Amino acid sequence: MRGIAALGLLGICLGVGCATDESADARAFRIHRDAIVVDTHADTTPRFQSPEFDFAARHEKSDVRVDLPRAREGGLDVQFWSVWVGKVEGDGRAIREALERIDAVWEMARRHPNDVVVATDVAAIRRGVAEGKLVSLMGVEGGHMIEEKLSVLRDFHRLGVRYMTLTHSFHIPWADSAGTGQPLPPGRGGLSPFGVEVVHEMNRLGMMVDVSHVSDQTFWDALKASEAPVIASHSSCRAVFDHPRNLTDDMLRAVAAKGGVVMINYYPGYTDPEAAKKIAEWFARHGQELGALREKYAGDLRRISEAMKAIAAADPVPQGSLEKLLDHFDHALRVAGEDHVGLGSDFDGVASYPVGLDEVSLLPNVTRGLLARGWSEEVVTKVLGENLLRTMREVELTAERLAAPPSPR
Repeated sequence: MRGIAALGLLGICLGVGCATDESADARAFRIHRDAIVVDTHADTTPRFQSPEFDFAARHEKSDVRVDLPRAREGGLDVQFWSVWVGKVEGDGRAIREALERIDAVWEMARRHPNDVVVATDVAAIRRGVAEGKLVSLMGVEGGHMIEEKLSVLRDFHRLGVRYMTLTHSFHIPWADSAGTGQPLPPGRGGLSPFGVEVVHEMNRLGMMVDVSHVSDQTFWDALKASEAPVIASHSSCRAVFDHPRNLTDDMLRAVAAKGGVVMINYYPGYTDPEAAKKIAEWFARHGQELGALREKYAGDLRRISEAMKAIAAADPVPQGSLEKLLDHFDHALRVAGEDHVGLGSDFDGVASYPVGLDEVSLLPNVTRGLLARGWSEEVVTKVLGENLLRTMREVELTAERLAAPPSPR
């Protein structure tokens, strides 16, 4: 993969104009090609469950944002696939559906053994990248999927899951969520004692604690409870856009102080205030239709996505500005520091993207944009993937330390 990664860079048009400086393009091409590019959040996973979906085929000009041909063109080396199911709890359904998503990732890799490999640690990630394969990992997006059972958390880890987002967009019995729009009324207030147990067990297993989607109090409780660095798998900066899904400057500094990393989310609804207003108006126009779809398909993301595609074909969802997204990278780099920022696209999981970054083949535009803003080759390489790999390795080392028997006195 590395030999053909990022071939689409030269001549790519940025959201603010087309690149004309060949030396700048050549530099960006080299840096992007040589880096290990890691994205911690894509929601393509439900498509893997469909026998009609071919990951190896090109799905250009569709609602599919990630497929193998365009991942290669975009220089993507490592993808964490999101394991997400809706708000179903208490009867084993969330567990069953999560297991089906996990199996779908393994099956996708099995169908493409020459191109894709599933990895479970940093050493395997680096081996897979060296072999030219798209390295796949998984993150469970929402603690409701363990249904208050640590045994299920352990089983997810055994099956290859390497992070868990403590909540999704709704409160659960042991942790509060930030929601996805206006802040939710407080539930239990943060992490419960069981929630602290969950964090401790994730530390012991070597599973990264993900604080995207959680309420502010849950965020602080999780950082206090965790012995290992934490990640925000797909969150941006509240100082740039005041949205509850984004992190405050104090949060950015706290993640950095813990040794973690904030992976910037591309969704204009969280990154671009002007676009977010237009997107909200779009959802208001189509609220009745979308509500009927959600009720009809009850958590079937693939069918909901296909139905939404028809609506969006007639009335496209407004897009955002790549420059606004780069403002979030800039801010996070200045506040959290160059060792604590990465890529968390949310591809195939949200309604729209910035112009110039609306699918995976356009990832090199992030590299060129950061270089154009004066960030060094070393910093850009860290953002593209090395920061996440360092944090993940520190989580692994914490697990090794916790597993070691106590030293004799």
